Amino acid sequence: MNKNNYLLVHDTFERAISNIDYNKLDGFKFNPKNQVNYDGIMVNEMVVINPSFIENVLKRKTKKKLELFLKFIIGLIDDESNASSDDLREALNGLVRYRTIVENKYRRFLDERYVNVLLKKIDLLEQELKTKIIYYRDPVIEDSKKTR
Repeated sequence: MNKNNYLLVHDTFERAISNIDYNKLDGFKFNPKNQVNYDGIMVNEMVVINPSFIENVLKRKTKKKLELFLKFIIGLIDDESNASSDDLREALNGLVRYRTIVENKYRRFLDERYVNVLLKKIDLLEQELKTKIIYYRDPVIEDSKKTR
């Protein structure tokens, strides 16, 4: 059986209410997911000020998002029968939007080398999608040509 020991300490620290202007803080702002229901305080926005913590959070966030795009694009490319031109264009638009977010929002918090590698990966996925869109053939049109 696991026993936990706790020590209660009473401080004489006086608590004062202070207002913090979050617009003046130089940090990374993001909204937490709030997936766990509890009867506590609901956090709508967080501001992270520590540069190393910002870098770790952004690297994890960009890695997950890039993997999500990669799985989606591989699914579109491998399954040619269900992939339509609209799906490919939607994936390309999402990838271009993600590129602008990385360039405008994340660049000042992340290492320049890491951003360049990330942008090269995004560019590679973007080029693959563009070539797929160029050489896309609609299966309905191909079936109509064969009927003659």
